[in-house]
Amino acid sequence: MDWREYSHCVKADAFRISGSYSFLSVAKLLLLGESYKYIFWFRTAALFRSKFILKVTFFPLCYLVLRHYKYRFGISIPLSTKIGVGFYVGHFGGIVINGACKIGDNFNISQGVTLGSISFGDKKGCPTIGNDVYIGPGAKVIGSAAIGDGVAIGANAVVTGDVVSGATVAGVPARILSMKGSKGYVNRTNYPPQKK
Repeated sequence: MDWREYSHCVKADAFRISGSYSFLSVAKLLLLGESYKYIFWFRTAALFRSKFILKVTFFPLCYLVLRHYKYRFGISIPLSTKIGVGFYVGHFGGIVINGACKIGDNFNISQGVTLGSISFGDKKGCPTIGNDVYIGPGAKVIGSAAIGDGVAIGANAVVTGDVVSGATVAGVPARILSMKGSKGYVNRTNYPPQKK
């Protein structure tokens, strides 16, 4: 990640919450926005870890701040996790994401969600999440499941297999209920594109 990508992520994440990415909006979210604090420090720590000078100077302090918010808000996301722009945490608490997961843009996650790995068998691996995906409270996505674009996963669903783009799934094990997908759940995605 470079500074341009970092800046775009920080602004897009803020826009998903407040509808604005101005300096004032970002500062307000950092002071008062609970889940945004974690997201901001996650992005910042990931950037600092990738730059040698920052890694040996500011990264340790940044990592301590992120660790503080990890326990305060109950969000555990390793810095190795690849997360696209527009990351939105609806409600914090009990969120666990394996570091090998790959997550697309405009991802909505709720409380109690686990994106975890399976260590053996034909489903060995970690989930890959597409763009514009909504995952409801308490849902679990386990193993090498490929979740397509625009998918909505219902509360407390357990997903262990692939889900086609645009589907709405729920249940244990999760089954397709409709093809309405995440429309209406994933909002404020019209932030400006990254400048080149």
